[in-house]
Amino acid sequence: MDFTKMLHTFTVIPSLTEELAALQRIAYNLWWSWEIDAISLFRRLDADLWKSTRHNPVEMLGLLQQTMLDGLKNDEGFMAHLNKVDEKLTDYLSTKTWFENCCNGNSEMKIAYFSMEFGLHESLPIYSGGLGILAGDHLKSASDLGLPLVGVGLLYRQGYFRQYLNNEGWQQEYYPENDFYNLPLTLERDEHGVPLSFELEFGPRKFFVHIWRVQVGRVPLYLLDTNLEENSPENRLITAQLYFGDKEMRMIQEILLGIGGIRALRTLGIVPNVCHMNEGHAAFLALERIRLLMEKRGIRFNEARDIVKAGNIFTTHTPVEAGIDHFSPELIDTYFTKYLKTLEIRRDEFLGLGRQNAKDPLESFCMAVLALKLAGHINGVSQLHGEVSRRMWRNAWPELPLEQVPLTSITNGVHTGTWMSNHMASLLVRYLGTRWMDDPTNHTVWHRITKIPDTELWRTRQSCREKLVDFARQRLKEQLTKVGATFKELATAAEVLDPEVLTIGFARRFATYKRGTLLLRDLDRLAAILNNPDMPVQFIFAGKAHPQDQEGKELIRQIVQASHQERFRHRIVFIEDYDMEVARHLVHGVDVWLNTPLRPMEASGTSGMKVAFNGGLNMSILDGWWCEGYQGNNGWAIGKGEVYEDLEYQNQVEARAVYELLEKEVVPNFYDQGSDGVPRSWVATMKASMQTLCPVFSTDRMVQEYVDHSYTPAYTQWKQLVADDLALALDLGRWKERVFKAWPQVRIVNAEAHVEDAVAVGSMVPVSARINLGELAAEDVAVEGYFGVLDSTGSILGGETVPLEMTRDLGNGIHEFNGSLECRFCGRHGFMLRVAPHHTILGTIYEPGCLIWG
Repeated sequence: MDFTKMLHTFTVIPSLTEELAALQRIAYNLWWSWEIDAISLFRRLDADLWKSTRHNPVEMLGLLQQTMLDGLKNDEGFMAHLNKVDEKLTDYLSTKTWFENCCNGNSEMKIAYFSMEFGLHESLPIYSGGLGILAGDHLKSASDLGLPLVGVGLLYRQGYFRQYLNNEGWQQEYYPENDFYNLPLTLERDEHGVPLSFELEFGPRKFFVHIWRVQVGRVPLYLLDTNLEENSPENRLITAQLYFGDKEMRMIQEILLGIGGIRALRTLGIVPNVCHMNEGHAAFLALERIRLLMEKRGIRFNEARDIVKAGNIFTTHTPVEAGIDHFSPELIDTYFTKYLKTLEIRRDEFLGLGRQNAKDPLESFCMAVLALKLAGHINGVSQLHGEVSRRMWRNAWPELPLEQVPLTSITNGVHTGTWMSNHMASLLVRYLGTRWMDDPTNHTVWHRITKIPDTELWRTRQSCREKLVDFARQRLKEQLTKVGATFKELATAAEVLDPEVLTIGFARRFATYKRGTLLLRDLDRLAAILNNPDMPVQFIFAGKAHPQDQEGKELIRQIVQASHQERFRHRIVFIEDYDMEVARHLVHGVDVWLNTPLRPMEASGTSGMKVAFNGGLNMSILDGWWCEGYQGNNGWAIGKGEVYEDLEYQNQVEARAVYELLEKEVVPNFYDQGSDGVPRSWVATMKASMQTLCPVFSTDRMVQEYVDHSYTPAYTQWKQLVADDLALALDLGRWKERVFKAWPQVRIVNAEAHVEDAVAVGSMVPVSARINLGELAAEDVAVEGYFGVLDSTGSILGGETVPLEMTRDLGNGIHEFNGSLECRFCGRHGFMLRVAPHHTILGTIYEPGCLIWG
């Protein structure tokens, strides 16, 4: 008999008196996770229970005895603390924000931020690594700044795996179930209390979806869930785990995120006009926005596409195409044959949206390409990553010079409140006041770090290191207990590491390109560095490898095996089950953060930024964000940004560079302490690091850049296109049809730069051209000179464009255009002419096949 059919379900919640109701209110808003007073309030309830519930206040309130809860209202100290935190939350939610002060004209802007994972706190384990942590920090800063933004993601029943290591050091995985009713989540319901749900039908799949809400300060995050009784067992598994299963499961999850995410928002009555795709996983949302617009306004695909594209932003995080989802045409057919009929486009057109070369039948359907083609604003996540991405995706814009590929960069940041230690925050408040919290991008405020006495800054650093060593010893003891360690081994665990010793951290996803074992290439030399009696060093490692990544698991095993050698037993520790709690302890406590990616494979990286906010120093390959962060006096660079063709040789060279930096600079600097025990030179580097990095590498700066460079321009253009009953969008559609039809007639008759072989710097060189426009008018085209310094192959390097004005209609469709080039640099120069379609309101419009060079 199937007893589940007879099962009646109900939810039991803590019974809180009116005086304690604020506890529940605070617990269900993740604002508490970056508010020190709120965290200490929950820890005050029961410190052991707080730890055992992974700092989950909702679960903790459910486990506390009712008698204890009832007794709290008579505890004057606790009630005063509770009222203080409750008032703080009320103030936070009602204070006028940066967005209200700076962007009042955009009050109708509604932003939806889509991501496959969100790392908000360890108590909500629906994240795997950097992408999710970045998404979580983005929402927190969006809340702090007051953006009209909502988040959209998936609610995984098992989240990402938990990690433990066996005696040999091999990673093992287990997947504990998330109990949604004991997490800081609320199931969205209608006015009758019935859970809101909607149905998705794609290919052979048909299933219902529930919507849960996580409140992140002012920002709601909506998470989609298919684990419902009315769904089939295979459809309940869609939201079982993050990044698991085959290609088909990935596609269904991405249909749910993109298309289901838009439908979920509409079910809630939210219609965003700006959608931000955090990586290509969410790219299907653009198709659903197009479909809905076509249905509502009775317009064609291309007209709807122009409107939707204007309001879409795409952030790419991947520097290699192998890291992006590709689907076969057959899989696309299985799930989208019926859907593409609603878009009224042919199969080859649909497949072309996911191909760099739309006409190449051998190309698979790529989610990043779909996002590139359907977003008006595209960015990488550091300046170097922007350059790498332009090279990587240049075939999507085959006729444009590399530097003019429309893909910019907005460098990542971290959320200050989440990642700064209490010790450091207290010190900064004492000497900087609270302006660094309210205005964290203000360089002047951070410059006042010079006023902090060296002894106090150093004492704060020491206390953070002590806390890290205590945490590492405790975790190591727990790890050893799980695998049945002897009493002697447990006693040794209590003595590993030394709170007085230079402590270096290395923690990240164990992908091979991050080179977690670079440090181990010469174990004898490493042992000499670590066990120097006068200047000892210790390392703390942490990180997970993807369950299918055997090479990544082997790297972890090698580190663990090394840590078991007698000479390293007290000097190298691997902390298992890397999560946000472990990350916090590490970035709070390490003196140096080591980062050894294979350049240019690290798109950005953010862990080193978190260390900087806590007075730790970075020692990194010049890759990702560190290319922008490193100033020469605020940390150390491993190498000078070289890239070698021979990987083995590169590993040798850079491993030696790591050892040399440690031996000659890092370790001697740390131990060069005065009579008061303070290393003046080291503290000066700490201050330089905090002054230069803290105001720049915060998500407040990052989100403000998104507002200025992406959200506001996207909203403005979207608004232009939909105004007056879509007048401009419909005009653009008609204009494109007319121009593209007549484009084959356009040709450059001749182009001349009126110049001697040599001209002086600062000279103006006149340029003229005759263009046959056929049936087009002069205002339908942009005629530009493209010029710059030539490289050794005769190609223009970093060219710039200069517009040419139409000066004469010569008849028979031929027009004369004139302009002039300013020679600002010495060297051999080149000049070319190009013609592109130009709309009188929207400016130059680039479409593949519609750019003529001559």
